[in-house]
Amino acid sequence: MATGPLAQPRTRARRLLSLGGRPEALVKSLAQSTVITGAIRTAVEGAIRAAPHMSDRAFVATFSGMMKNAGKAESREFITEVLLETKRLLSSPEYKQSTARLVRRIVRQHRGSLAGRAAFIKRYGVRPLSFLVISPSMRCNLRCYGCYAGEYTRADDMPWETLSRVVGEARDMGIVFIVVSGGEPFFSENVLRMWEENPDISFLVYTNGTLIDAPMARRLAKMGNVYPSISVEGFAAETDARRGAGTHDRILAAMANLRREGVLFGFSATVVQSNNDLVSSPEFIDYYADKGCFLGWYFNYIPIGRTPDLSLMPTPEQRLARWQRLRELRKTKPILLADFWCDGALAGGCIAGGRSYLHINCNGDAEPCVFAHFAADNIKDKSLAQVMLSPLFTAIRARQPYSSNLLRPCMIIDNPEVLRAVVAEGGAHPTHAGAETIIGPLSAHLDDYAGRYARLADPVWAKEHPETEVKR
Repeated sequence: MATGPLAQPRTRARRLLSLGGRPEALVKSLAQSTVITGAIRTAVEGAIRAAPHMSDRAFVATFSGMMKNAGKAESREFITEVLLETKRLLSSPEYKQSTARLVRRIVRQHRGSLAGRAAFIKRYGVRPLSFLVISPSMRCNLRCYGCYAGEYTRADDMPWETLSRVVGEARDMGIVFIVVSGGEPFFSENVLRMWEENPDISFLVYTNGTLIDAPMARRLAKMGNVYPSISVEGFAAETDARRGAGTHDRILAAMANLRREGVLFGFSATVVQSNNDLVSSPEFIDYYADKGCFLGWYFNYIPIGRTPDLSLMPTPEQRLARWQRLRELRKTKPILLADFWCDGALAGGCIAGGRSYLHINCNGDAEPCVFAHFAADNIKDKSLAQVMLSPLFTAIRARQPYSSNLLRPCMIIDNPEVLRAVVAEGGAHPTHAGAETIIGPLSAHLDDYAGRYARLADPVWAKEHPETEVKR
């Protein structure tokens, strides 16, 4: 079990809060938003100071107002778990300062983004992106089995001028949170420069962790706006088998460096058939919580890339079981857990295609999602706003959510007919060799997978949400 200051016991979220709710309403005006944000800022400052001395129930009650419009029960539970994780970190000697800094940053960024977001809505009639995912470089210092990053060179990196412009356009439309993927982000000096030259933006970065030595951890602590999520396959045996001997030890060293400097960090696990049960086990979660992770991300393996392998996909049974386990575990474990596929209900379904985010790859191609490698536009010759409003992304948003069962949110593996339709309607092309297989040779398999998962997930959703008629 996890021990130490990061393993304080947590009362179950459901026992703390039981609120009714309506679907989230849009803020009626910028002025109203500013008033709301000011009230939240006042509550936050008081909570930061008082958190170590408050009960869990009292801390959650401080933010009860924001829960009233949280929507479904799953969303209210998750927000409660986020609040409890925040309280635990604010009570931790290691992370108290960095957590307080993050909380203040979030409130400040939200207030600062309102004018840009209001201007975008007024001009274009739609809400801007909530965040952006960008892969400035696909280069990597590792040569993991099944990964094609080794095929890229420095010449394939996104030019600094393009990267800087995209970040500026994101800021102008009110985006204050950017996710950085790749490749290995720490392998690119342009990425480090982006972080340091944009202190008003927060960056979540997916990394193998092997380049985070003690000096780099100190550099990140000084920046204060970068939050690494370190990729793991399991424990030492599983991670080293794919990433190379000794990689797990280097990851643990990186985590120790970050923890020593008080930098908030987490883990990221790609889930395949062979590790599905392991990475959703209490032992796995305890292990990385004990190493200092405050966050754990889960990503279902998707058969994309140049050599997709269908045998790696978790079975429908495994996927549903993982959702059920993680939903229970995050109520009691001293770490925040989120599953990009299984937690669709928390976001109201798919968030790709510009509904909440889109992905810009190193070539500048604007993809609907990190896992949907198709594009009709390139950021090198269009603005971020133009890309977001393109026929491809408009077609995607018009179909969201793709199913009334939000346990089946994805247009790749849950509703594959949607991906095929929007690619055709939007005139999109594959962004690398082999990307087209997901709407071609693999279509029959994905249709079968989607049907089998629907037969499992639909009764579960109907039982938990009897007010919703499940339609396929």
